[in-house]
Amino acid sequence: MGMLYYGDAKNPIQIDDLALAHLKVVIATKLRRNESFTLSWRHPEGTPVGRSTIWLHPSIPLRFVFDEPVAPELRPEWITTMAQSANSSGGINLVTVDPTLSATPAAPIDEVNPFSASAAAL
Repeated sequence: MGMLYYGDAKNPIQIDDLALAHLKVVIATKLRRNESFTLSWRHPEGTPVGRSTIWLHPSIPLRFVFDEPVAPELRPEWITTMAQSANSSGGINLVTVDPTLSATPAAPIDEVNPFSASAAAL
């Protein structure tokens, strides 16, 4: 499980390594262009029920921490979906994914994409 440290917050946002690797590409691209957007997610099991949203802006420091020492292979379809979501008024919405699905070659990309352009996915 990877971690995204946002601003000076002491508690990181926990995100699957594969999802975080894709998210890092989109965030870096958007912030390099001086573009701001939102990132939303449901609170993980074992924490108070709910969801959170953060505003990502070039002036707010971020740090990406990965459990796996080797970077995963990125899926262009996921990056495209996330970039389109980031450009929408709803921003990027992370959805929970069964980690075993993302490793299954037979699973269609749409079934395992951990990102959604729809706020209804939260």
